[in-house]
Amino acid sequence: MGFASRPHDDAAAPGQTGAELPLPPRPRRSLWTILALLALAALVVASFVTLDLQWRDLFSAQGLGAMAQFVRGFFPPETGPVFLWLTARAALETLAMSLLGTALAAVGGLALALLASAATTQTRGQRGWRSGRSALRGLALAILNLLRAVPELIWAVLLLIAAGLGPMAGTLALALHTSGVLGRLFAQSLESAAPDVAQALRLRGVGALQTFAWATWPQIAPQLLSYTLYRWENNIRAATVLGIVGAGGLGQMLSYHLGLFHMRETGTVLLAMLLLVAVVDGSSFAIRRVMAR
Repeated sequence: MGFASRPHDDAAAPGQTGAELPLPPRPRRSLWTILALLALAALVVASFVTLDLQWRDLFSAQGLGAMAQFVRGFFPPETGPVFLWLTARAALETLAMSLLGTALAAVGGLALALLASAATTQTRGQRGWRSGRSALRGLALAILNLLRAVPELIWAVLLLIAAGLGPMAGTLALALHTSGVLGRLFAQSLESAAPDVAQALRLRGVGALQTFAWATWPQIAPQLLSYTLYRWENNIRAATVLGIVGAGGLGQMLSYHLGLFHMRETGTVLLAMLLLVAVVDGSSFAIRRVMAR
């Protein structure tokens, strides 16, 4: 005589439909969450009222016709050999600015992230030593906030005063702002790394540098590279804008020819910008796909 097994409490009995199963409790909505959403909605409405956006003028027949006439001036683009050569040189200069600026930012951001991360500044020891590490962490966080709070365009204007016109100011402007962005992202990656392996190595007497190289770095390296590639995509766009203030590259050509209403030349520069951005985005996507395998 067999014994029927007792069904689990959380399993549906034979013939019981899924609709009869008890539903999970509805998550409680915090009063602060509701108030924050209402405040955000009020800010959006206030923004529309304050800005007094002229949507009717933008989409009027006169406005659309003026934009279409302006765009038609770009065609046919200038395709003279000399101008194409100058455009290619400016595109390479813009690419070099974005690459070097991103590389410098990755190094500087990692250095600041190591100082700003709680995972690397927490230590046991004398109270004075712990206070010094906390002060150093606070200083690094303040530097990161300052670097990313100031836009690349403002950094470029400040550096143009010291370095003069050319790609150096644009490269350093990209490096400074991107250091703040990447440094903050890198610090968060350091804090989210699993500490088990690092703690085991410390218990065995392994030094801090070796522990970071063997335990922490393998965990965060793919994420750090992904962040860096993403910022490179942004910097190739930012580098074209920085040229407008005299920082070299395609942006400087765009500012010059558009200011003189050389519309065909401006069209060629704009097409070069689009092509350069597409190439960089495609390269970054391909690298990330290889990393994901």
